[in-house]
Amino acid sequence: MIVFSHANSYSATTYRQLFEGWRAAGQEVVAVEHFGHDERFPVDRSWRGMTQQLVALIDSQAEPRLWLVGHSMGGYLSLLAAGQRPGRVRGIVLLDSPIVYGWKAGLVSMAKAAGQMRRLSPAGVAIRRRDRWPNLVEAHRHFAAKPMFARWHPAVLNDYIHFGTEQDPADHAGTGRRLKFRPEIEAEIYSTVPHRLVAYLRLHPPGGPVAFVAGTRSREVRQVGLAATHRLTQGRISWMEGSHLFPFERPEDTVREVLDWIARLESES
Repeated sequence: MIVFSHANSYSATTYRQLFEGWRAAGQEVVAVEHFGHDERFPVDRSWRGMTQQLVALIDSQAEPRLWLVGHSMGGYLSLLAAGQRPGRVRGIVLLDSPIVYGWKAGLVSMAKAAGQMRRLSPAGVAIRRRDRWPNLVEAHRHFAAKPMFARWHPAVLNDYIHFGTEQDPADHAGTGRRLKFRPEIEAEIYSTVPHRLVAYLRLHPPGGPVAFVAGTRSREVRQVGLAATHRLTQGRISWMEGSHLFPFERPEDTVREVLDWIARLESES
């Protein structure tokens, strides 16, 4: 069974093409639809609430040991939850979730303490993000025109538009759509990203082997580097053509890469 965790601002259903591929290969897949939107598991300074939401999902599964797969933010949450439930983890596959460490982690710490994360991180962009459209057609036109979304597989973009938006409660005509993943929550998640993950994992080992898949054109990988990730994974790193969002650009290839890593990690145990 795969327990999947999504990237910031993208609901789990956006990854439907990946889920269907893994299920066709015989894996069950479960996921939290929107981290950060349940008042029982709020966004906080070290993502404790969201981690506990993932732990609760892990605890609810009957299968004793699980594969954790996470994209970007979801990779961090997978590691944090694995540290709380190491005995439930068969292995972890991180999709472009490079580990912040060293002076860069110190920079994040200072920015958080000074309340400057909206300047350092994408939080400032998130809070200004357009989140409403008069109908689904206009929403699709808006995103399809942007270079980032134009690189996505068409089926993934359609899933994002249809499942990542909801009826706009402020639109009395009934056709308006708004993003389900609220920009203010997206911004708060960026502003509270954990910066002591390496120290956390020393105290709370994840309980299973870890692999990492990096996008060849990932700005996040270039900015953060892979030194700490290389140590965590013991060199279990592969590359996928694409940006930080390669799971949306190349869903079929991502399905195969994750399944390949699961097979390799399983052979090690």
